Amino acid sequence: MNLTSKNHRIPLSDGNTIPIIGLGTYSSNRTTTALECYEAVKQAIDIGYRHIDGAWIYGNEAEVGRAVREKIADGIVERKDIFYCGKLWNTCHPPELVRPTLERSLAKLKFDYIDLYLIELPMAFQPGDDNYPKDENGAIRYYRTELCATWEAMEACKDAGLVKSIGVSNFNRRQLEAILNKPGLKHKPVANQVECHPYFTQIKLKTFCESHDIVLVGYSPLGTCRDKLWLVKPSQALLQSQ
Repeated sequence: MNLTSKNHRIPLSDGNTIPIIGLGTYSSNRTTTALECYEAVKQAIDIGYRHIDGAWIYGNEAEVGRAVREKIADGIVERKDIFYCGKLWNTCHPPELVRPTLERSLAKLKFDYIDLYLIELPMAFQPGDDNYPKDENGAIRYYRTELCATWEAMEACKDAGLVKSIGVSNFNRRQLEAILNKPGLKHKPVANQVECHPYFTQIKLKTFCESHDIVLVGYSPLGTCRDKLWLVKPSQALLQSQ
């Protein structure tokens, strides 16, 4: 495979392709504004990035979509050149919420389709307007739902042409096997996006994914930033590299 700055895609199991280097658009509002994200996406496209990773929960889909559309209007790229990855948030796992949530992202982005749509995390939160629902003690309100039912709704979105490919994020082997072994599986996950860097190499998970033709996509490949949230004791001592 001859990878170049203009052609750096690898195949997915469903026949589509994914650029091997992507720009992540997650950032806390404490450090990066939506406007700064918009400018970053434009500059990334200018220097050759074609894979843009985002999510509804990041709160900047409108800005990401605007940046991409402006570069299309400028003649720098065509829509088919851009690979956009979006994600289904934890409060939207019930099957009846999957397509409306995807359509909400499409409306924000002003895209006709998303290239890769992932279940962002394998656990569900209580559905509702609060992205991080908590009980009176401040604990997250989890919600009982079946991953396979959520996956069937993802498959329906692919069949409807709203997404080109579907996958998962932050799934372990057992959770992947639950989907892969689901009776009547129509579309298996093409990718599993997980934290992966020299301190957390994910070798066993990578081997398992490769055995099932699932691309392991690594986020935070250089490690994560030293956010002040994690630098206050006692977490500071726990997270300090030795």
